Amino acid sequence: MGRESTLTRPEASELLPKLVSIRRHLHQYPELSHEEFETTASIRGWLEEAGIRIAPYSLRTGLVAEVGGVKPGPVVAVRADIDALPIQEETGLPYASRFPGRMHACGHDFHTASAIGAAYLLKEREQELEGTVRFLFQPAEEKASGALKVIASGALENVQAIFGLHNKPDLPVGTLGIKEGPLMAAADGFIVELTGLGSHAAVPEAGIDPIVAAAQIVSAVQAIVSRSVSPLHSAVISVTKLHSGTAWNVIPDKAVLEGTVRTFDEPVRLRVLERFREVVEGVASAYGTKASIHWVQGPPPVINDAGLAELAEEETASLGYTAVKPVPSPAGEDFAFYQRQVPGLFVFAGTAGSREWHHPAFDLDEAALPVSARFLARVAERALRQGKTIPVGSSGAERPRQAERLAAARHPKAAEQVVPADSVEAGTAGAPAGAARPAGAGTSG
Repeated sequence: MGRESTLTRPEASELLPKLVSIRRHLHQYPELSHEEFETTASIRGWLEEAGIRIAPYSLRTGLVAEVGGVKPGPVVAVRADIDALPIQEETGLPYASRFPGRMHACGHDFHTASAIGAAYLLKEREQELEGTVRFLFQPAEEKASGALKVIASGALENVQAIFGLHNKPDLPVGTLGIKEGPLMAAADGFIVELTGLGSHAAVPEAGIDPIVAAAQIVSAVQAIVSRSVSPLHSAVISVTKLHSGTAWNVIPDKAVLEGTVRTFDEPVRLRVLERFREVVEGVASAYGTKASIHWVQGPPPVINDAGLAELAEEETASLGYTAVKPVPSPAGEDFAFYQRQVPGLFVFAGTAGSREWHHPAFDLDEAALPVSARFLARVAERALRQGKTIPVGSSGAERPRQAERLAAARHPKAAEQVVPADSVEAGTAGAPAGAARPAGAGTSG
């Protein structure tokens, strides 16, 4: 059969019962980042029973599968994240999580089922594919580290383009949010430890109060957004924790602030991080305290390739779906790490949900499953056919220079450290003793 009759025929909706079954199984048995052992085994089983080959990449959790390769051609990747969140589910669904304190509250079960559906559709046409579609079932998106592990495994080698999607509760089923340029924010976290000198609360002149310095820093860093960032761009600095002291009549010797920085543009990101350091150290010094800044490096911004966005809009229309220009999300996504390596496109798939990501009552309309599966299959096959003629937008041309600038801007001083999100989660890698992971240091948070 021709391409049109395979990937657009009404019978594609026959996928729905199978994909619903897969999604509900995953929903009932959620596993947290880096612990997705049974999830990986289930995905392997569903793929192997359809005759889809598993590629030999070394991953502790997650896996890589391939369809195609019968005919020579390029390699195009499709990525789906597979991990869940440490949230107690409150949906009341008959297929709710069976594990207390764990839930697929960000829809990664939906993403995984959609990618499996795309693999099924492409398997039907394997003999006709002009190249290979490589499916990346990625662990640990919620800790912003899974993509880096997949890249380290070599699974991105020879890939010419990569596609991914995220469910979007505020878009209707059958709608794809597609745009070139920034779609999701860089998500960096910070832990600032201020060291002063403790004293009796009645004798403040004998000490150096870190609480006063911390309070001034909370206010001062807000001026970075209003005075160091152009009004044509955007940034968010949120201080979400401030801990200090143990008694009402004692001035403590330490205070710890934690929070997150969100930006959509690499130059803005670099400027904000630079000014944050200058402001924190300046205010701390003015109040006689010493500041240690521990950066929790999250994913960079998701910046979509213009050529791939155009390709996806055309295929969306040909499938009879609706393409819209979505409002960028200040949440983060480690899909951005792939885009540092190859041209990539990340889209929002409408799921008509009543709750936002990470809500304990999060749910979605499963009718969106075949929509997402067909979309992923279609854009992957179109990218194979275009091969080396895939138009690469400005994001691709800027990729190496952005990475170099980011590395150059992060020369940590003696009192400033850059630590990975996983290390802070575990309470190591130079974070202050007892410090928790900053809000948003993961990805979709």
